Amino acid sequence: MFNNIKEMINYCEENNVEIIDFKVVDMKGRWHRLSITTPKLTEDIMVKGIGFDGSSYGFLTIEKSDMVMIPDVTTCYLDYHKEHKTLVTIANIFVIDGSKLKRFADDPRYIAEKAENYMLKEGIADTCLLGPEFEFFVLDHVSFKNTNQHMEVKLNSEQANWNMGDDSKQNIGLKVPHHGGYHLDSPFDTSYEFRTEAALEAEKIGIPIKYHHSENGGPGQVEIEVSFAGIKEMGDRTMKLKNLLNLTAVKLRKTVTFMPKPFVDEAGSGMHVHIQLKKDGEYLMYDEKGYAGLSKLALYAIGGILTHAEALTAITNPSTNSYKRLIPGYEAPVTIGYATGNRSAGIRIPGYAITPDEKRFELRSPDATCNPYLAYSAIMMAAFDGIIKKIDPNKKGFGPYDINLYNLSKKDQKKVKSLPASLLEAAHALEKDYKFLLEGEVFSENTIKNHLKRIKKDHYLVNRMPHPIEFEMYYDL
Repeated sequence: MFNNIKEMINYCEENNVEIIDFKVVDMKGRWHRLSITTPKLTEDIMVKGIGFDGSSYGFLTIEKSDMVMIPDVTTCYLDYHKEHKTLVTIANIFVIDGSKLKRFADDPRYIAEKAENYMLKEGIADTCLLGPEFEFFVLDHVSFKNTNQHMEVKLNSEQANWNMGDDSKQNIGLKVPHHGGYHLDSPFDTSYEFRTEAALEAEKIGIPIKYHHSENGGPGQVEIEVSFAGIKEMGDRTMKLKNLLNLTAVKLRKTVTFMPKPFVDEAGSGMHVHIQLKKDGEYLMYDEKGYAGLSKLALYAIGGILTHAEALTAITNPSTNSYKRLIPGYEAPVTIGYATGNRSAGIRIPGYAITPDEKRFELRSPDATCNPYLAYSAIMMAAFDGIIKKIDPNKKGFGPYDINLYNLSKKDQKKVKSLPASLLEAAHALEKDYKFLLEGEVFSENTIKNHLKRIKKDHYLVNRMPHPIEFEMYYDL
């Protein structure tokens, strides 16, 4: 929005902005906020920054926890949901090095920036374009409670088929069948107005929306796609969009969840990522004579991602709930392979993308419980590794699989590698295979170590909790 702090200050004064919100992302991918009044916005902030406790974000130990946030003025946008006129800016994280400030190596935004710089330094491309598809559920009620003697979750969507027989209030009978939500029109699609308002507001704050629609999951599953952008920029857009969707939902008395699998018998929610590369204005993924119109460079990128697919899931699918989605039969890819137009493959080449500017491939396994900066960076570091090492996915046995991989015989299934079946398996895979992330000092050993510590902690927490279904299965034995 601005080129420098002077432009930001002038805008605030001329447009009666009252509050500046500084947003900082933690390692999990949650925003934290610090707010100042407009008179406190000075040029000194770009030199001295604003101090905060990094240990509370999970970045540093208590003994060495002082950190500084400095706004990236190019990320500013107005928050239309606030009563007082508020300008939001995403901040970069710095640490104190003697009498100077330096970028914090493990700041997720800085990791994304370093991934883009690595691409440039290696001469791979000068532009990386990512296009995620955000799937999520829009619900009308959620409640949950977990104590030593009470475990309960209640979810409800007014459009869900289970409300067909509800006669406790006026019921007009327009409900969505099980697995019947894909591209449904009004009046069945009850979140249309919510999505439209969110899409229009997203455009106002610099997030171009490709389209939105209802998805397969009957109890309120939807999808929003945004236009392509680079690694760091798409990380910013992801954070902005998720925040906007939550704010809009609260305003309309709805709630959204990006949990990959909130409903046991509905399709899960993923975050498929489409990938393109450009250099000197030329699209690099296209070759008329290549498989599915893909260039060798594109195939090498696929080879790199599939080679590191098991390790990547620890970063792109970092929740225990992620692995309740990554199971056969619910449109989620579990096989480490690639194909054209095949939604059961880990990497899919869209059949409709036939021109050089459209040619791309899509990684279908990630979900939106990830930290977007870390996930996009890790995916592209795997792709860059494949390009640099010229990893041929055919020679590695990754396909192409132009068949329904769910219907393979048991004998053939054993020949196809699968993604990890649990968060702990994914953690073990990352422990064995993370050197590609350290290239160019993009990720650090500390980043990987802390990430592994966190996801293992999540696994063991959930693993020791009794589950209500276990009482049905074992209580009377």
